[in-house]
Amino acid sequence: MVRKAERKYYSCQPIDTDLAAALASAAAGSGNGESTKSPREPVMLTLSATYFDTQDLRLARSRITLSRWTGGRDDGWHLRFAASSDGGDQVRLSPGDTLTPPAWLVALTRAAHRGAALLPVVELATVRREWMLTDVAGHPVATVTDDRVAGHTLGTQTSVKAWAEIEVELSEHGTDEVLDRIERALLNAGARRADSGSKLPRVLAGHLPWAPQRPVAIKDATAAEGVLAYLREQAEALRATDPRVRQGVPGSVDAMRAACLRMLSTLQSFRVVLERDRTEPLVVELRWLAARLGRVCDFKVQQRRIGGAVSALPPELALGPVAAQTTRFFARRRANAAQAAEEALNSDRYLALLDAVHALLHDPPLTPAAAAPTSVLLPTTVAEAVERAHRALRAANARPPGPMRDEHLDELRKAANRLRYAAETVVPVRGRTAKRLVKQATAVQKLLREHHHSLMARGLLRELGAAAAVHGGNGFAFGWLVRDEQARAEGQEAKLEAAFAKLRRRARALTG
Repeated sequence: MVRKAERKYYSCQPIDTDLAAALASAAAGSGNGESTKSPREPVMLTLSATYFDTQDLRLARSRITLSRWTGGRDDGWHLRFAASSDGGDQVRLSPGDTLTPPAWLVALTRAAHRGAALLPVVELATVRREWMLTDVAGHPVATVTDDRVAGHTLGTQTSVKAWAEIEVELSEHGTDEVLDRIERALLNAGARRADSGSKLPRVLAGHLPWAPQRPVAIKDATAAEGVLAYLREQAEALRATDPRVRQGVPGSVDAMRAACLRMLSTLQSFRVVLERDRTEPLVVELRWLAARLGRVCDFKVQQRRIGGAVSALPPELALGPVAAQTTRFFARRRANAAQAAEEALNSDRYLALLDAVHALLHDPPLTPAAAAPTSVLLPTTVAEAVERAHRALRAANARPPGPMRDEHLDELRKAANRLRYAAETVVPVRGRTAKRLVKQATAVQKLLREHHHSLMARGLLRELGAAAAVHGGNGFAFGWLVRDEQARAEGQEAKLEAAFAKLRRRARALTG
């Protein structure tokens, strides 16, 4: 096992001091801590690597590297996200016979390359000396590699770079003390700390005229800068969660859906900043993607909710195959929802959505009001969102319990979501006051989300009850749970007025 505590060192020229002597010095220790043995003769390796990217380097701009290595212990395809000195998330596959990126790795980088072809863009040749340091018991504690690297870009603008690089990796038995001793020895020998954990940026230096950077929304920024900063953050979240969704990482679908909803809400709330006619098509597409992802999230929540309720039923109410019927019911629906989400992420429509997001951030359709100060326009928009939510609450209160009231409460839920996300854009400007509003908006949002989940659960429980009745099962148990869900929803409604009143006070403190 390789520890994440890894450090790299570059040198403009190869270190003149005998590196083995420096490592022997580190191995000797300070006399008051654990010690390592002097390194044996180094292993000599010749490595080659080819990096793949789009012609305009979309992976590199997204801090993703995709490469094929041969000649060392890490032979194979390497995909690294958020490349940094700590390694980031990595996926490795055997090299195989193909010289083109495997389909799985192409799929994992889809949100970054947006359907463009992946081509060889950089080749590296490395001559490596590799030492293994062990503790007094013979256990490996660290690997030190001394590389002489030559790299060149491929294509019309060819450039060649050469440098020396030293890398230290702690092994399972390594400690921070060992790492610190090795670091001191290397620095004394003439090495210097690396700025990056990846070789690729050194070769591509000068070939990336634009790199995505999120502007900071400060008090003297324009409304456009504040809104675009928030949108850029959500676009990055969307791109970063895509490969995690494809790998089935827990919570990734929820995170991707949240990014979609935040972008969608921002485009709707800040039409005073971004022209509605030009952003409305993207609103439609974000709503489509959020709905596909939402089905996965909803059925996961409902299975946990209803499954837990079924498990808690008294024995006399849980007669028959109640639990088994519930499990089968959700297995089918969750599988169908997951398939629909996967098809969406693999569709041309999704690629078009990603292209539209990219175009929005690089050529935003700004209105004349976009030049207004962030500190003035964004809080005003938040105040409008509060009033929109208040109207939905009044409409719900004007209805007796029933479908129409539930419909208005659902509109209130959506309005509360938009309010929360609008308030988040103001946090860089108004600080603690805006954070308090976000916190209270989140509290209202949770009440309404619980009410929404209860309403959805009642519908599903009625389906389960009807199916049980048709097949001679225990429909009464599901009817009993409908009653419980109704009581839970009424409990959430009872808390709503006080929570919303506090929300309005927080909003007045923000807007003055």
